[in-house]
Amino acid sequence: MSERDPSLVEKRERYIRRMVELERGVDVELDGREPDGTGPPNLHGMPKLPVGQHEAKKWPVLDLGVHPEVDRESWQLEVGGLVENPVTLDWQAFLALPQVTETSDFHCVTSWSVLDSSWTGVLFRELAALVVPKPEVTHILTTGYDVDPDSGEPYTTNLPHARALDPDVMLVHGWQGEPLPREHGGPVRMITPRLYAWKGAKWIRRIEFLAENRLGFWERRGYSDTAEPWLDDRFSSKTIPPGYYE
Repeated sequence: MSERDPSLVEKRERYIRRMVELERGVDVELDGREPDGTGPPNLHGMPKLPVGQHEAKKWPVLDLGVHPEVDRESWQLEVGGLVENPVTLDWQAFLALPQVTETSDFHCVTSWSVLDSSWTGVLFRELAALVVPKPEVTHILTTGYDVDPDSGEPYTTNLPHARALDPDVMLVHGWQGEPLPREHGGPVRMITPRLYAWKGAKWIRRIEFLAENRLGFWERRGYSDTAEPWLDDRFSSKTIPPGYYE
C-alpha cells in the first residue's frame, strides 16, 4: 500500500488516536499490591530502584553467549505482521525517522539496575504509527540477530501492544552520547524502561504485530510473561490475573 494512499493516511490518523487513548499504559497496581522499591520517584512516578534491585556502576553484559557481528551497512529491521504498511528499514531509513535522546533506567532481572542512562534512537510508537497496526493487534514479538548456540533458536521476546506503546520504549543506537556498543546490542536494540530489560531485544532485526500472545525465548523457559520490576515479577510462578491487560 502506498504512503500516498488516502486510506492509509486515514488509518494512521485513527491509530494515532488509539495510541493517545493508551497513553497511560497499564496500571502496575496488582490485586491490592502497591509497587515496591526504594528512592525518590522516577520519571513515571515509581520508586527509583525497584524491589530486589541494586544499582550497578557499570553496565554488565548478559546475553545468549554470542555477540553477532552486524554492521550498520548490512543491518535491516523488518516491521510487519498485522499492519497496513509493512516496512523493511536499512540504516539510512532508520536514521531518517524522528530521532530523540531520552534519559531512563535499565533494570535487569538478575537484580542490578543502571540508572539515568542517556539513550538516542527512535520511539517505538513512531515505528508503530509508520506501519499502522490493525485493530485486532494485541501483542508484538521482537526477534534479534543472536541465536542460542545450544538450540539454534533466535532470541525472541513478547510484549503486550499497550506496553510497547509506553512513551519511553525505544529502539536505540546511542548510549551516553556514543554508538551503542556491540556487546550491549549494537547497532540497534530495544529498551523497555518500565519492564525488566530482557523484554527489549538486542541486535534487533524483526518486529511482528500479532493478534495473540506468543511467548518468547525466556518466557518459554520460566521467566515471567509480564516482567513488572516494581512487583518483583521475575518468574512465571508469579502470575498476573486474567484481564490485567484488557
